[in-house]
Amino acid sequence: MAKFFPLGQVMGFIFSLVLTGIAMLVYFTDMSFTTGMIVLLVTAFIQAGLQFIVFMHAGETEDKWSIYSNIFYGLGLVIMTVLGTLLILLWDM
Repeated sequence: MAKFFPLGQVMGFIFSLVLTGIAMLVYFTDMSFTTGMIVLLVTAFIQAGLQFIVFMHAGETEDKWSIYSNIFYGLGLVIMTVLGTLLILLWDM
């Protein structure tokens, strides 16, 4: 019976709830803007990684490195798009 219980998914769900609770503390406590943004960014990236690995089963196939390289490629495109948008629209360059 224990081999049919999805312990990894349950632990991932509990860890996701803990990360959400930590992020909610930013709203309910009186943190400075810089500290709050750092906490939110760290918890957001950890939770995104958790979603990819645990719930989207990215690490369970034998071709997991191609999946991870696609994720890194997508992150690179996102960073270039955001920085390019800031460069043109906000920084007037």
